[in-house]
Amino acid sequence: MSSSYEEVFTRSLTDPDGFWSEAAEEVSWIKTWDKVIDTSNPPFYRWFQGGVMNTCYNAVDLHVETGRADQAALIHDSPVTDTVKTFTYRELRDEISAFAGALANHGVIKGDRVIIYMPMVPEAVIAMLACARLGAIHSVVFGGFAANELAVRIDDCEPRIIVSASCGIEVDRVIPYKPLLDTAIELASHKPKTCIILQRPMEKCELIPNRDMDWTEAVDVAEPHDCVPVFATDPLYILYTSGTTGEPKGVIRDNGGHAVALKWSMKYIYGVEPGEVFWSASDVGWVVGHSYIVYAPLFNGNTTVLFEGKPVGTPDAGAFWRVISQHKVGVFFTAPTAFRAIKKEDPKGKLIKNYDLSRFKTLFLAGERLDPATLQWAEEKLGVPVIDHWWQTETGWPICANSLGIEKLPIKEGSPTKAVPGMDVRVVDNNAQEVNPGEIGALVIKLPLPPGTFPTLWNADERFIEAYFSEFPGYYKTADAGFIDEDGYVFVMSRTDDIINVAGHRLSTGAIEEVLAAHQNVAECAVIGVADQLKGQLPLGFLVLSAGVNRSHAEIVNEIVNMVRDRIGPVASFKIATVVERLPKTRSGKILRGTMKKIADGEEYKIPATIDDPEILAEVATALEEIGYPS
Repeated sequence: MSSSYEEVFTRSLTDPDGFWSEAAEEVSWIKTWDKVIDTSNPPFYRWFQGGVMNTCYNAVDLHVETGRADQAALIHDSPVTDTVKTFTYRELRDEISAFAGALANHGVIKGDRVIIYMPMVPEAVIAMLACARLGAIHSVVFGGFAANELAVRIDDCEPRIIVSASCGIEVDRVIPYKPLLDTAIELASHKPKTCIILQRPMEKCELIPNRDMDWTEAVDVAEPHDCVPVFATDPLYILYTSGTTGEPKGVIRDNGGHAVALKWSMKYIYGVEPGEVFWSASDVGWVVGHSYIVYAPLFNGNTTVLFEGKPVGTPDAGAFWRVISQHKVGVFFTAPTAFRAIKKEDPKGKLIKNYDLSRFKTLFLAGERLDPATLQWAEEKLGVPVIDHWWQTETGWPICANSLGIEKLPIKEGSPTKAVPGMDVRVVDNNAQEVNPGEIGALVIKLPLPPGTFPTLWNADERFIEAYFSEFPGYYKTADAGFIDEDGYVFVMSRTDDIINVAGHRLSTGAIEEVLAAHQNVAECAVIGVADQLKGQLPLGFLVLSAGVNRSHAEIVNEIVNMVRDRIGPVASFKIATVVERLPKTRSGKILRGTMKKIADGEEYKIPATIDDPEILAEVATALEEIGYPS
């Protein structure tokens, strides 16, 4: 490919057939496609129609056969159990083929669904790839999810088998999974015939006769299973997403487009060569874990790290640096919220100096908006490029990024740089008309979406159209708001719902958060719009202070109010902020601004299933009461 970003990007839009067929040549096919993209039934686009392949073969078997059999494929690093275990590509293939045989023994065939409800253990990855090996469709549910939420997913995808574990391990406690699983099956209308349970030594569980099977026993009586050919357009997995509100939507990922896009992204976006160690500190229950813990690194012949721990507390705020040093990580990907947690506990970055990070070359951040203060802190303390990028569960891989494998572009703070090849990002108003550079509007992507994105929702084609394509015809609605500047840099300011209207002025909560985060004592922050009789809405700030700050909260709030007035202007009407110990978040690190707004406005709210700790909402309510909300 050309070394110029502009040339590569332009070709991806003007010649998508040629562009993606070249990328697809890097994937191993049993039968090549009849058509690169089928556009006959928009918005239901299909990539590599007629192609036949197997995802698991491309992730492991191919590397065993082409010289990487003895290279480390997967490193499981678990500070919560004080263990590290490494699998070579050969060992991983053998474990996967054995478990695929166990699934087949219990009736799993191509097209069947399998729910995987597991912690961050190697068996979770093995189960995912074993499903792919058989052509079965896996649906990973975040380990420890509430029983009623698991039941909803059981009824929606109707799995033949559920694969689970006896427990998960948090920083200071064991979380039994089996009672949650049993309750979910009781609640669900659909009853899976078999559950395969990994018994962890920290807490073993009782197995229900004639339904539950021990993982080890199931594998011991199984024969290794070969890869089953599937069409490129067959589903690989279902991943349920509800964001911070709403009922779960079953996002589908296909086999062919997924493999092509993810393998391409490793080289051209992340700048990673085969054989290097790549670490994504996420969870296999989220899209980042699917794409960049499991599939993309293995497609690319990398060593991938599976981390069962936290950025702080396992044992301290140096946990990430220890993993990078110990396993010689070259490229690391995590969420900005993780770095804000580290910055809060170790604001001067003293713990970084305890580790050898000489092999570490790039940090990628995504999942929440990367505020300039966090970007600057990471750049200063680590001395490596810090790359903000933006993507979603639905897209499966980045929408915008600094595509390092093509051309490293200048970094602009607050921007995930430019649209990656294949993603035609635009900004439109409420009438779906494009706005001028610098004007805030709805961020959308012109159809068709590139390969690797979702072709539809599971059993919900009408909802697929309604949720994503009806509001802006011809575009995919990201539900994010922002602007594109005159240089083509995209700025994602907030969710569309977080654009607030203050006395007729449309303001981005993200822009105000940038100012708050720049204060020397603030480790993390959030801004919501609260109802106001006079001005319609007013911005209200939540501040989490860095460790060791002993100053008056009133003094800090006063300084921040003045900073917003100086940098944004009186039009922001920013006068209210409160200090809290922590912010309510989803387990993937997204701040629950919508729920916080409902508490402030005195509206009824549902505790989101994805919340990390429901008790934090009570703390937020108390802090709001102290400053007079709801009024």
